[in-house]
Amino acid sequence: MNNTATLREQIKNGSYDARFKRVYVTDEAVKAQYERYCSLADDFDSVYSPEREVRMFSAPGRTEVGGNHTDHNHGKVLAAGINLDAIAIASKNDENIVRVKSRGYSMDTVDISDLTVHEEETGHSPALVRGVVKGFENYGYKVGGFDAVTASAVLSGSGLSSSAAYEVLVGTMLNYLYNDGAVDPVTIAKIAQYAENEYFGKPCGLMDQMACSVGSFIGIDFKDPTEPVIEKVDFDFASCGHSLCIVDTKGSHSNLTDEYAAIRIEMENVARHLGKSVLREVDEEEFESKLPQLRSEVGDRAVLRAMHFFNDNKRVDREINSLKRGDFEAFKKNVLESGASSYMYNQNVFAPKQPDVQPVSVALAVSEEILRGKGAWRVHGGGFAGTIQAFVPNELLGEYKRKIEAVFGEGSCYVLSVRPVGGAEI
Repeated sequence: MNNTATLREQIKNGSYDARFKRVYVTDEAVKAQYERYCSLADDFDSVYSPEREVRMFSAPGRTEVGGNHTDHNHGKVLAAGINLDAIAIASKNDENIVRVKSRGYSMDTVDISDLTVHEEETGHSPALVRGVVKGFENYGYKVGGFDAVTASAVLSGSGLSSSAAYEVLVGTMLNYLYNDGAVDPVTIAKIAQYAENEYFGKPCGLMDQMACSVGSFIGIDFKDPTEPVIEKVDFDFASCGHSLCIVDTKGSHSNLTDEYAAIRIEMENVARHLGKSVLREVDEEEFESKLPQLRSEVGDRAVLRAMHFFNDNKRVDREINSLKRGDFEAFKKNVLESGASSYMYNQNVFAPKQPDVQPVSVALAVSEEILRGKGAWRVHGGGFAGTIQAFVPNELLGEYKRKIEAVFGEGSCYVLSVRPVGGAEI
């Protein structure tokens, strides 16, 4: 039996190195996990008992790589699981209760004999736990109680999907504790989305959960959002000579809800004027032929955003094909084109109502000065504030990090890699 004492001993003597390497890739990253998981085992002892049989789990955050604001109009995206993850140590119980103590937060206790939606849990993590358990039940899988401690390195509010990582982590625990790992990653992602939509109260798409659950680079085609077409793209990111940087510009999203909503509304307005509900259903040639009428009916910005949608969809295909060929230079070219399209046509780099507040624009400009002709950079996620993404040649990484952090503060540049697996038992 693996209790926490045995677990710590086996981690420190290297018994788990092969399993860690499958998830964390490099020897350096493997060694860094020793303290993380041993410290979490200490948490388990203090919250529950050192005598329990325990198991270890991990689920990554994600980054959006291609297809900016395309998913909500049933378009295509390219995403990737990253090396920042949420981890858990868990033990089954026979009480029909799930207890999760996340580091820095109070204990969540969920009685899973009642899987109805609890309105008072809306927007809080117990809703995610209850929703994931219900999702497993809906699919006919086994469910049961467990006690867990978790810790997350996925940056909250960074656009790296800390909530999706948590949902997938809960699903991964249920999968291995009660279903012998039989639930595939795509199903776990759909269950996680269900929990966030129906229980947590957030109408998110499926991209975040899918990238966290599947890992690696992943192409997703949302033409039929109820059955998205998933393609895992095998590319050895560790060998391409670049690092993935996410820059937190420290901009606030607090008064930008209307700006985000307007993108989807305007794209759908274009579709409706052409007799469709979303842009994916629109014939691009018909759109181009109707440009004069559309400009007067929905306005120029809506037309430009539709142009961005059509072209970013094509770029996702080109990015995927470039990675499959191992042509990272062609991949970076498309990342740059996507970023330019977001800036000029989708117009989600700064808010017109705040012309003097443009942190994302500044981050992109600084990135271009350092990386021109060598790397790639683009707005990350929803835009307007928050983060940018850059693919930085490793020989420029020190300079890039130093110059970016001179503008946005120490610790604002996160150096990441693409993780080859999604939710996993260690």
